[in-house]
Amino acid sequence: MREFQVRQSAVLPAEPPPIVSIGLGGIVHDAHYPAYRIAGFDVVGGYDIDAERAAMMQEKFGIPRLYGSLAEAIEEAPEEAVFDIAVPGSAIADILREIPAGRAALIQKPMGEDLAEARQILSICRERNLVAAINFQLRYAPFIIAARDMIEQGLIGELYDVEFRVQCNTPWHLWSFLFPLPRVEILYHSIHYVDLIRSFCGSPKGVYAKTMSHPTAPELRGGSRSMIIMDYGENPRVNVMTNHSHAYGGEKQQSYVKFEGSKGAIRIRAGLNMNYPEGVPDRFEYILLDDGAAPRWRSLEIAGSWFPEAFIGTMASLMRYAGGETAALPTSVEDAIETMATVEAAYESSAAGGRPLPAV
Repeated sequence: MREFQVRQSAVLPAEPPPIVSIGLGGIVHDAHYPAYRIAGFDVVGGYDIDAERAAMMQEKFGIPRLYGSLAEAIEEAPEEAVFDIAVPGSAIADILREIPAGRAALIQKPMGEDLAEARQILSICRERNLVAAINFQLRYAPFIIAARDMIEQGLIGELYDVEFRVQCNTPWHLWSFLFPLPRVEILYHSIHYVDLIRSFCGSPKGVYAKTMSHPTAPELRGGSRSMIIMDYGENPRVNVMTNHSHAYGGEKQQSYVKFEGSKGAIRIRAGLNMNYPEGVPDRFEYILLDDGAAPRWRSLEIAGSWFPEAFIGTMASLMRYAGGETAALPTSVEDAIETMATVEAAYESSAAGGRPLPAV
């Protein structure tokens, strides 16, 4: 069995700038702030339209200062601060218009509620010369960093197949703001997988998709089940299959991504989706087709998970780019617009429906 080393963590900035939060909701509580604690990033202030919520977050995470308004948060933020914007997609554009020109901002996904809003956000960032990135943090989950490193080392050869499969019972009631929205499953969940696939394979030539609600949750208008095929020609074959209404116990629940190549394969269980929000343990398995040796699946120990460690990577990447430490900003708004376009194509495909059967 060949020996190899695999990177599992994001590169941190040499001198992290302070962070000012705009929006202190559940994702900040569950992932942003725990990640920043691990990384040693300094949150110096925060604002939320819900003052009671903001006070709870201040008490729990020791936020030095709460701002009384959005205008105050922007005006009083240190000049070198990064704005960590975690608000619904429909509110992003108005906030960005208030951010001073040339500043850095990390924007919670999605990049607006549809492609039209994404284009508007991109236009604002360009006009105001903002150093802006979208928080597509799955790219920086430790198990994905490890998989990317193995693939870039050529360990599994040419990539032939990428598959996401999620079959779980998602507690949608935790995000009540989603219920009236016309787009939910692809825009707020599978977008992670669409973006991650793009980061490995580039933008697809086209998309075939179907998204739908479930009889047990018809009030979730924006869907809870999706099938997405991203067309890259003959190779790689790429598909995403999700069913968030698998209410039959944990035994047959699934949440994995699989990469198959000419020399091997990687299969990762992303345990966060199962029994959310507690989750189950992740699992990283791989197989390498070594000459003369019987193929055997092996396990790789991974330190950290999607929540919260992945959220270190997106912020660290933006900080390093804004500080001139790197010329690459992988989740920039310029790249994220391509993910939004892919999502838009998925919804258009779903609305168009399949081809009718020809006459017999």
